[in-house]
This record gives sequence, structure tokens and C-alpha cells, in this order.
Amino acid sequence: MRRKIRELQPNPVLRLVDRWRPGSQIRSWSDGLTGERLTARQLDRLRGRGWFSLHAIQWASGADIDHLAIGPAGVFSINSKRHRGKAVWYGDTAITVNGSPTRHIAISQSEALRISRALSRHCGTDVPVRPVISVVHAAKLTVKGADPPVLVLAVEQLGRVLSGLSSTLSPDQVTHIYGVARDGRTWSG
Repeated sequence: MRRKIRELQPNPVLRLVDRWRPGSQIRSWSDGLTGERLTARQLDRLRGRGWFSLHAIQWASGADIDHLAIGPAGVFSINSKRHRGKAVWYGDTAITVNGSPTRHIAISQSEALRISRALSRHCGTDVPVRPVISVVHAAKLTVKGADPPVLVLAVEQLGRVLSGLSSTLSPDQVTHIYGVARDGRTWSG
């Protein structure tokens, strides 16, 4: 994201001005970067509990995976979504922000499936990946539904919820999947 922000505005002074100008691309990208940093910080705190995390994993296409968390409870692809001061509502199949529908759920599910295929191919075994959306700085987050297909959590809840889930992977499986995820060749195809 930092690279994209520098591409959009190479001049550091103008970049700073644009960061505070409503509606600017720089502001939008800066908000996203803030959300990703906060999510990364929460995930990195899980390290002492048997979890590993990777951030900004690049696909060959140039797209990236915001975050990947691998731990006793499984593998999770995590998208950071910063909706500062807005009301976020999640039912089983949709997220709205201030009443406007988004594509967050479909995108997260598609990304988790793509990650699962890449990890499964390189691990030589099925590696399910559960999608998560980390909501940052929302004024209100409402989640409806008992067993949603995508976990939607306030960033502050991320570590507590992931570490509280039942174990599905052994420490050896966690280490193996993490090693595969760290290998750039996993994401090149």
C-alpha cells in the first residue's frame, strides 16, 4: 500500500496534504494502510500462543492478501476494512456500510478459496481457509447470524476470537503450512 501511495503522489509534501483532503485517492489508500497496520498488530500478538501471521502477501497478478493467520484453530485469510465512524451491519450473506451494500463477503470468500487451493497444492493435503473481515474504527458493528460463513470482527476482538476457537491443527501441521505460506512460489501461480 505504501508503494501505491508513493506512486499516486511522489511528492511527500503533496502526499501529506492529500492524505487529509476528503475524497482523495491518497486518503483512501492511507485509511486502508492504517486498518491493515492495526490488524497486523493484533495478529502478531498471537505469536506466543502458537500462531503465525503473514501480511501483504503478493500474488503474481499484483493483487495481495492483506493477512494470513495460521494457528491451532486453522488457517484464516483476513481482510482489513477501515470504516471510520460508520455503521457496519453483517447478516449471513451481506455487509452494509451506513446502509449501502458492499461486496466484502463475496470477495473474502473468493480469496479464501483461492488461498486454500494454493496452500493445498503446495502442502500436498487439503488446507481449508476460513475468511475473516477485520473491521477497523467503525462507529457501530452489528453481526446477525449464528454461524456466518465469514467471521466479521472488530479489530480489537480478532486475537481473542481466533485464539478461543477449537484446535484443528497440530503444532507440526501449523509449522508446515506456515513454511509453505512463507515460500513465494506458493503464490506465483
